[in-house]
Amino acid sequence: MKNLIVLQHIKIEDPGYIKDLMIKDNVNLTTIELDEGDKIPEDLSNYDAMFCMGGPMDTWMEKDYPWLIEEKKRIKEFVIDLKKPYLGFCLGCQLLGEVAGGLVTKSKNPEIGMLDINFSDNKKSDLLFSQFPDQIKSLQWHSYEVQELEKNKDITLLASSPETKYQIFKYQNHAYGIQFHIEIKDTTVSEWGCVPEYKTALEKQLGPGALEKFDIDAKNNMLNLNNYSKILYENFKKLLKTL
Repeated sequence: MKNLIVLQHIKIEDPGYIKDLMIKDNVNLTTIELDEGDKIPEDLSNYDAMFCMGGPMDTWMEKDYPWLIEEKKRIKEFVIDLKKPYLGFCLGCQLLGEVAGGLVTKSKNPEIGMLDINFSDNKKSDLLFSQFPDQIKSLQWHSYEVQELEKNKDITLLASSPETKYQIFKYQNHAYGIQFHIEIKDTTVSEWGCVPEYKTALEKQLGPGALEKFDIDAKNNMLNLNNYSKILYENFKKLLKTL
């Protein structure tokens, strides 16, 4: 993997620990900060893969964030037309789900905290996730989710939680949506807690002062999370070689 494009929706939500691994590998990263007015390049064919990160906005907020319209078109071009590898995290997961014909809707119960996800039997034959345990702790911070992907025969469900069916799914064998945050670092929770939308959602779900406990819980699980990031990244590089 030589050239990777990263779509970001707020500066503090970057590929995190995976970004550190890519820098060590001398991957050429092109970061598009959409919320700051950056434009996605016209020619996407030169990029080996695309990462699409999280953000405080939701997929339906096109009036407030009109660049979402163009972003969805370009994700569709990259994933469906060019058939290039894609990893979408949180909002990036939901954008892939919408592009693939799913519906992004408000969750019955928001998921915020260090919560369990369970892999389906499809994990066993998947290139990216076959080495993962059947159940892992994940950092969740979302109140919307992807639904109604069952009608798309190109979608494979890989992992779910009690509240969210599509925690991990893939489109064909090259594009993945990951609803939770596997990419976090030691500083992630405290940094995200400074974003008003995130702090409000956190305290509404877990009560005032929840940020400190959440930060501790995340750090207590950081070794495993970073290890999962490393496995994901190494397997993603293998995926690129198969396409």
